[in-house]
Amino acid sequence: MPHLCPRSERRCHFGRACLLALLASALLFLASPGLFALPQLAWLAMVPLFWSLSNQPPRRAALLGLICGLAYYLPLLYWIVIVLATYGQVPLPIAVLALFFLALYMSCYLAGFAFLCAKTSRHLSLLVFAPACWVALDLLRGLLFTGFPWLDLAYTQYNLPQLIQIADLTGHHGLTFLMVLANGLIFILSTSLVHRKPASSPVIIIAATLLLLAASGYSIRRMQTLPTTLDQAEKMEVAAVQGNIPQDQKWQPAFQRGTIDTYLRLSNELYLNKKPQLIIWPETALPFYPYEHPLFLRLHSELILPRQTYLLTGVPHREKASGAEPLTYTNSAFLLSPNGQVTGRYDKQHLVPFGEYIPFRHILGFASPLVETLGEFTPGQITPPLSCENSRVGVLICFESIFPEISRRQAEDGANLLVTITNDAWFGRSSAPWQHLAMGVFRAVETRKTLVRAANTGISAFIDPMGCIQGASPLFAEYARSQPVALLDGLTCYVRWGYLFPWGCLILTLAGIGLSYAKKKTTYKHKLTNS
Repeated sequence: MPHLCPRSERRCHFGRACLLALLASALLFLASPGLFALPQLAWLAMVPLFWSLSNQPPRRAALLGLICGLAYYLPLLYWIVIVLATYGQVPLPIAVLALFFLALYMSCYLAGFAFLCAKTSRHLSLLVFAPACWVALDLLRGLLFTGFPWLDLAYTQYNLPQLIQIADLTGHHGLTFLMVLANGLIFILSTSLVHRKPASSPVIIIAATLLLLAASGYSIRRMQTLPTTLDQAEKMEVAAVQGNIPQDQKWQPAFQRGTIDTYLRLSNELYLNKKPQLIIWPETALPFYPYEHPLFLRLHSELILPRQTYLLTGVPHREKASGAEPLTYTNSAFLLSPNGQVTGRYDKQHLVPFGEYIPFRHILGFASPLVETLGEFTPGQITPPLSCENSRVGVLICFESIFPEISRRQAEDGANLLVTITNDAWFGRSSAPWQHLAMGVFRAVETRKTLVRAANTGISAFIDPMGCIQGASPLFAEYARSQPVALLDGLTCYVRWGYLFPWGCLILTLAGIGLSYAKKKTTYKHKLTNS
């Protein structure tokens, strides 16, 4: 046992464990979307972490998990400093401190994973408990404190469509489960080779191997059959426009006319070769309240009426519920019909904490100056998809695309096309736009709906129901693209029942903790009886 070793030996052992934990961090970072994007590494990145946790007491295992988490999340989320210091006008030291505390918070889940694995490893198989525990903690991270499920493990695979088709059964959580399972399997087999003894629980090892093979076979089969389905599906010509409006100019009145000129020019140029039935502009593409500004009329006279097209655009919107109540502000999307009328509106439901509102205002009210909006936004209500010709459009505004439940509800309510409008200019030239795009890929696969993404400065793209990215735009460049997109009806297994999978993992994790505790208690009583 480690705690009975001489102090110098324990230090050496813990030092090696720290290096292994840091190696796991490095592999996870290299696998993540951004500069390196080597997704295959994620299938073995956790093996060094499992090695580091071997024979460690739970508290020391938690410390190793925390070290691993900090070394991973600090470089992964470095763009937080750009958001706050460059565009949010927050002093650099405070921005760096915010990054540290966010990374620390995210690392606590990895520390909890390491603690629970060490606590239960003597009584439960790693292959049964670890994947369920990881998914359960991902679920909690997406729920607690308004939720921040940024770049779960499965998202590293966004550019490998041949591996992610399982998401239409269990969502991205199902792929995360398989990836942790694969890491655990490699670890167990490698330890048996190193120690030259047969691996324990051969039945579980065989079952895990068969599960991974079955998932691979399912993905391959779906990649073979879905192209025919897409070819036969009803189509609609859709365009995405990226205006590339600098963030420091976006809200200045002097640049409002130029902004509208840019979007109208790019949209009208599409009609030289294409005839889009629906044009999509990004989040808050109109930098003013549309009902209160004369520039709004130019959309009707210079684009919508002459081209007889629909336009879906992001807008800031404000209104009064009644004469006595104050104005409410929403981050919205307006759908304008060919006759120039606003025929649909979607208000963003899941707002960005400290960007669009202050959570727990009675405690954190001092942070109000950080909210750079024309007024603190109010979350929208659940609304039906927007009807547009032969499509029913489910809208996701920016941050909402990282929450699978929102797109799932849109599909359940009848959406046959998903649209993400976003303004990723806040991220600057960082890896964050790629990370944001990666999560959108899974929304398309989970629901088997085409997802069209329009971003102010990129990345704009078309993502088909298999998760294949088409026509991705460069960052910080003007872009306009129109293409036919497939409109698929019907509900996937994930939309119907598969979304419950992470909840099943949470139940399994709690059951495993309870079983481990009961076995330890029984063992302790047995020792007392024998003594």
